[in-house]
Amino acid sequence: MNLYNFKNIAVVPSSKDFIDLTLSKTQRKTPTVIHKNYKISRIRSFYMRKVKYTQQNFHDRLSQVIQEFPKLDNIHPFYADLMNILYDKDHYKLGLGQLNQARHLIDNVGKEYVRLLKFGDSLYRCKQLKRAAIGRMVTIVKRQASNLQYLEQVRQHLARLPSINPYTRTIIICGFPNVGKSSFINKITRADVEVQPYAFTTKSLYIGHTDYKYLRWQVIDTPGILDHPLEERNVIEMQAVTALAHLRAAVLYFIDVSEQCGHTIEEQISLYDNIKPLFSNKPLMVVCNKVDIVRPEDLSEEKKLALQVFENNGIPVFTMSTITEEGVAYVKEQACETLLAFRVENKIHAKKVDGILNRLTVAIPKNIHCERKPCIPDGVREKRKEKEALIRKFRLEREIEEEMGDDYVLDLKKKYDLPEEYKYDTIPEIWEGHNIADFVEPEILKKLEKLEEEEKMREDAGYYAVPKIERSLEMEAISELARKIRERKAIMQIEARVQKQSTKPVMPRTTTARKRERSVSRLRNEMSDLGVDVDVSAESHFKNTRGRSRSQSQPAVKRMRLSTERSRAMSRPPRDQSGVSDNKMRMKLKKVSHKAISKKVGKRGLKGEGDRFIGTKKPKHLFSGKRGVGKTQWR
Repeated sequence: MNLYNFKNIAVVPSSKDFIDLTLSKTQRKTPTVIHKNYKISRIRSFYMRKVKYTQQNFHDRLSQVIQEFPKLDNIHPFYADLMNILYDKDHYKLGLGQLNQARHLIDNVGKEYVRLLKFGDSLYRCKQLKRAAIGRMVTIVKRQASNLQYLEQVRQHLARLPSINPYTRTIIICGFPNVGKSSFINKITRADVEVQPYAFTTKSLYIGHTDYKYLRWQVIDTPGILDHPLEERNVIEMQAVTALAHLRAAVLYFIDVSEQCGHTIEEQISLYDNIKPLFSNKPLMVVCNKVDIVRPEDLSEEKKLALQVFENNGIPVFTMSTITEEGVAYVKEQACETLLAFRVENKIHAKKVDGILNRLTVAIPKNIHCERKPCIPDGVREKRKEKEALIRKFRLEREIEEEMGDDYVLDLKKKYDLPEEYKYDTIPEIWEGHNIADFVEPEILKKLEKLEEEEKMREDAGYYAVPKIERSLEMEAISELARKIRERKAIMQIEARVQKQSTKPVMPRTTTARKRERSVSRLRNEMSDLGVDVDVSAESHFKNTRGRSRSQSQPAVKRMRLSTERSRAMSRPPRDQSGVSDNKMRMKLKKVSHKAISKKVGKRGLKGEGDRFIGTKKPKHLFSGKRGVGKTQWR
């Protein structure tokens, strides 16, 4: 779990962006138009709202910047010292403090001008007070330009820092530059640290994670440290010193026995003596790297004696090579085991464990040697005897096979329910040209002859004969006529389909007096040809087409003069006549309705039933609004 996630800090805007964002939000979120009929109280509240909203907006943005940055007094000492090395603690606190002071000044300006706006006696004075208030707030923010720029740089650098959990299982790798620290962390973790054959390739802390015994371990690669006083070390070296001073972790001190790093073994041991106070209360291991070039046994006596110092002080020394990967896994296992034992020991000696140990009782069983014989209950023994008493009627084939061994031959016919003389007979499938399966029934031929005799008797008696239906001459004539009608109907359908699918242009009936294709007379003639008597009588279902109506036979001018009363159907009277007894009452009701409508329209301007005017769906006052991006005329 990462306790400090500096990547979530919001971007700190510049002073210009800070002002633009705040004032544009004020313009968007507050009213912008004052009409001429506003009272002075409403004008005061209008400008007071502007000042208050701007002040609150500045306050919220500054508070967000101040609260999201970590406070050095409340975070882990490792991060506090690391930020002091990278950014200078005094400068960092000064920047946040000045932003806090600017926030208080803006709040005071807002309160002061809101108090003055309560006594504004004109539109002009209220407007000038509002301009002065916002102008002073903007000036205060402009003066914080350098602080905002500095904090944005700090935020960007904090976001690039590795997320180190100071409370979890940690392994720190330290030593001179170019002794193989980054190569080792690349081997045991998934980190990808740059490795180059020159000093100070690693300029900041790098973190990688590895798994051991189903636990997650973080491994920290520190920049190289040179052997000189603490006050002369640069920022790169001080990062490693900070990690060694504040993190409770196992320390791996790397030594290059081949001296290819540019420093002798004596110089590397001297650096160990210099930073030895940083290793107090931490498990320490010395790793001799690059043994693929020079092994410790091949060193001179003086250098062997120098390395003997670690063993004399009880510090374990391991050999390793990151090129051939000799001893890499062993060094990782030993470091994890040592740190795990160290953490368990610290927890046992802590005060928190005492309360738990007082409530725990560990029971240790005594080692008692005694022989326990198997005990079988009497009921079980009786059941076993009953099973043994039951003798099977026959033996299993498996038992016979086990008894006879290779002489066993599987015999499937010995269980047949047949006399012994017939058991092993060969059963033919075809016998005398007949299938044996057909003669399973011994009297099947007699039964077949009996069935054939019965069928012959039924045929002779006429059981299967189809009765002939005698049809009269009248029914034959009707069926023949129906057949002709069906044929004629099918021909007419085909002709209609052909005419419908024709590509010839269809002329209107007004231009050419074309003969009607479908008519009663044509149907009568066709049916007469077929022998059907079609007479127009009361019993028949044929009817002549309707003639022209009276209105169509009259001239067009005369039809236009007809009143609506005659053209309307008599079963549905007009709306103004429905429910009215006479013409006098109808005229009276008409005057009353006009009077009611004129009163509504004349005084209040409402629309009546006869008003067919459809107003605009979006009037002008809904289109007009505050000016957006653009020139003045684009409103």
